[in-house]
Parts: sequence; structure tokens; C-alpha cells
Amino acid sequence: MKKIGREQFFSVFQLTAGSLLAAFALEEFLVPNNIFDGGVVGVSMILHNFLPVPLGLLTVIINIPFLIYAMLHIGKRFLAKATFAMVLFSVLLEVFKTLPEITDDLLLATVFGGVLLGAGVGMVLRGGGCLDGTEIVGIFVNRKFSFSVGKTVLLINIVIYAIAGALFGLDKALYSVLMYFITSRIIDLVQTGMDQAKALQVITEDGEKIADAIYENFGRTVTFIRGEGLISGTKKDILYCVITRAEIYDFRKLIHSMDVSAFITVTDVSEIIGNHVKSPKH
Repeated sequence: MKKIGREQFFSVFQLTAGSLLAAFALEEFLVPNNIFDGGVVGVSMILHNFLPVPLGLLTVIINIPFLIYAMLHIGKRFLAKATFAMVLFSVLLEVFKTLPEITDDLLLATVFGGVLLGAGVGMVLRGGGCLDGTEIVGIFVNRKFSFSVGKTVLLINIVIYAIAGALFGLDKALYSVLMYFITSRIIDLVQTGMDQAKALQVITEDGEKIADAIYENFGRTVTFIRGEGLISGTKKDILYCVITRAEIYDFRKLIHSMDVSAFITVTDVSEIIGNHVKSPKH
């Protein structure tokens, strides 16, 4: 019980600190210099230039349809954390809006804004939430068509940056792309295990139980490999499965909640060739 309490506290801390960092990066570096983030935040930033609506409110409004999808198809835990992070992020945007911008140098704003934004988003993802509905779109597309979350988000952002370039100039679009690249790299550093896809190897004596739980919670089958402990001589099940970056947190929670003994490794997957069996969660 104490372990679960500590995990929940640390999760809330990461969601809070991440939202704070991301909001600070946007209002103090990116928004004043018209350097655009991707996804819902990027769309909100573009609209904010033409509509007399606060940026934080626009972000919440545009995220609402994605939160509804999350409620229906992803899970209440993710919905609660995503809602908490998004609302807090939007409130903090309005708080930091009252502070003077830190720099009007485009390169400095791009670099430091990208680093802080990446750190913030990475912490939120590590805490089990998200700040942007495009991650939810990516999860939906991945589950329906096996198209990676990362590629889906990238395609959406290409469209957003093209629009930003047409409206605000090619130089602003190029700085925005550079910022996005920096942000993505920092997210990878902060949020270990949250790349486009991760391969799991689970060594356990409770293979059937864990495999059933993975299928029930993630809609994915696993590959069984039979093994044996070198010292103990005990028969072992080795489970192999590939999941998306957004599912790593829930997988950890699942294993911790089960009364099983398991040794787990998580490795990067650079490319997936062919199809694997995947079914929607029930």
C-alpha cells in the first residue's frame, strides 16, 4: 500500500513539475517569438494570433474531443492524469503570461524553449499523462492500423509547421522545426522507455498469467520462449512483446499490481517489419 502511495505521489509530482516547465517554456521563450510547438498546442498558438481568446483556454477547448476518446477507449487512469496535466498546464500558461519574456533572440528562444519544453513534456509522459491530444490520436491510429505513434504525430506536425510557415514566414517555421527536434531529443532523454516502440522481455514462472493480463489490458499477444535458470534449474517462461511508448507506464503498473515474480528488460525497437496480432481492449 505504501509503495502504491509513493508511486501515486511521484506521478502527481511529475505531472505537476512537467506542466510547470512546459508552460514556462512556452510563455517565456516560444510564444513571444512566434516559435510554434506541434500538435494541439501549436494549433492553439496559431489561432491565438487571430482570436481574442487566451492561449490556455484554446488549448483546453481543442483537447476536449481527444479527452472524450481517451475516456471511452484508453482508460480512466490515463484520462484522469491527462486531464489534470492539461488543465494545470493551461492555468500556468495564463500565470506565466504576466511575466516579461526572457529573450527576444530567436536562436536562444528556440534552444532553451525546446530544452525546457522537452523536459516538461517528458516528465508528464513519465508520470502517465500527456499535454497534447495528438498523442491520443497517435495511440488510436496505432491500435487501428499498426502505424506508430511517433509517425502519426510527426505527420500532424508537418502540416502544422507548413501552415505556420505560410502565415508567419519561412524563418519562423524553420525555427519551429528546430525547436521540435530539440524537444523530441530531450523527451527521449527524460522519458526513458517512451520511444516509438519498445520490446519487452519478461522472464517469469508465471508466464500464462502475465500473458493473459497483457492481452486483456493492451490487446496484444506475446511470444513464448521456454527457458531454464542456470543455477536453480527451474523452468522459466520468456515472454516477448512489442508495445507503444505511451503504454510503458501502464505496463509497469500492471506488473507491479500482480502477485508474480518477474525479471523484465525493455529495449528500443528501431523498426518493425511485418504484422503482429493485436486486438482492441475489451
